[in-house]
Amino acid sequence: MSTQPAPVHDTAKARKAGLAAFVGTTIEWFDFYIYATAAALVFGHVFFPEADRLVGIAAAFGTYAVGFFFRPLGGILFGHIGDRFGRRPALVMTLVLMGAATFMVGLLPTYAQIGAWAAVLLVALRALQGIAVGGEWGGAVLMSVEHAPEKSKTFYGGFPQLGNPAGALLATGSFSLISLGGDDFLLDWGWRIPFIASIVLIAIGFWIRFRVEESPVFEDDAKTAAGADETAVAGAGEKAANKAAEEVPVMFALRRNWLPILIGMGAIPVATGGYYLTTTFAQAYATGPEVGVPTTLILNAMTLASFLELLATLPMAALGDKIGRRRTINLGVISTGILIAPLFLSFSTGNTVLIFVLVCAVRLTMSATYAPTATFMSQLFVPRARYTSVSLSYGIGVAIYGGLAPVTATFLYDATGTIWAVVALFLVFAALNVACVALAPQLRDDEPAEASR
Repeated sequence: MSTQPAPVHDTAKARKAGLAAFVGTTIEWFDFYIYATAAALVFGHVFFPEADRLVGIAAAFGTYAVGFFFRPLGGILFGHIGDRFGRRPALVMTLVLMGAATFMVGLLPTYAQIGAWAAVLLVALRALQGIAVGGEWGGAVLMSVEHAPEKSKTFYGGFPQLGNPAGALLATGSFSLISLGGDDFLLDWGWRIPFIASIVLIAIGFWIRFRVEESPVFEDDAKTAAGADETAVAGAGEKAANKAAEEVPVMFALRRNWLPILIGMGAIPVATGGYYLTTTFAQAYATGPEVGVPTTLILNAMTLASFLELLATLPMAALGDKIGRRRTINLGVISTGILIAPLFLSFSTGNTVLIFVLVCAVRLTMSATYAPTATFMSQLFVPRARYTSVSLSYGIGVAIYGGLAPVTATFLYDATGTIWAVVALFLVFAALNVACVALAPQLRDDEPAEASR
């Protein structure tokens, strides 16, 4: 068994990689969240007008969920590219795919123009978005974490996590501005503006991302693997060739990393499903006729909350380096569990100040569950097939929790007539989250690379 020195981490390059990850993920999450916002506020009317309101929203959330179910496929496709050819080329490709799909959503004809085919096309483009973001998150996370020194990995891992609140801020902010034109303007053609305008951001992100250097951990592991393969081929012939065939990233991930993949899936229900319950579902619930919060009010509250979450993400990530990733995540899970019922109950009061305070407070506590997640998930796995492994674990987990949470909550509320059913769903997520975080391993990249990995 041969070894090589641990990869050298340059702080300046770590900052550059972190900034590029932040810009790229911001753009991709903006594209993803304008769809989520439109699904909550517009798509039920535009693409499913013959359904009653709750069924229309559920159908819109169903198309929204499609993107999550295609994320594991994106993780496999782009994980293979990222593990074999490098993180950077995979990330450039995901950005272009996401941009093209989002731009086309803005050009789609409506149900009134082409009938049910409008919904079919919407689902197809959402699937492409899902494939893109399924490959995006894992690569962006690894570019930041693998460039970072061990003592500050969680902090630098927070940079791609900044893209989530920043993208949400841009998405809800843009719809908040558009809603000032009134509901007719929003439903007629105003909703298309963020989708079409996103093409400008994609061009900027492409330029920034293309200039980033490759991950030092990937380069170190690639050299180690190449040396091991040469030795094996010289000594074992056909047996070595068969072994190389087995080392396709997805096969290595499923054979070697199946347990941490499962643990990782169980460690993110609050950061993913809980997040969409408190944002996407909350918007639809609050603005419904049963509650009646004005659309502009809830959008403004979500926009302010996204801004505060953006400010809190890096400090929360730094807290993960100081007190530990597990403690930080559990702190966020427990705090959000305490606030979840007051959040939903506040909507019925109509008290603007109370709504703003609780929407913002929940997003701040949620940031503690999300900010350390990038490093927490990446350090579940050895470098070999890490892109594929982390993308599969996160992608499948998000498909289950994030993809199903809004539509499940909608049906639970419709069936029971009480928001307490949705609160109970969140608490189930919280219990699973705490249990799996306790079981999760956390590996180190500052150990020498081993050929046997």
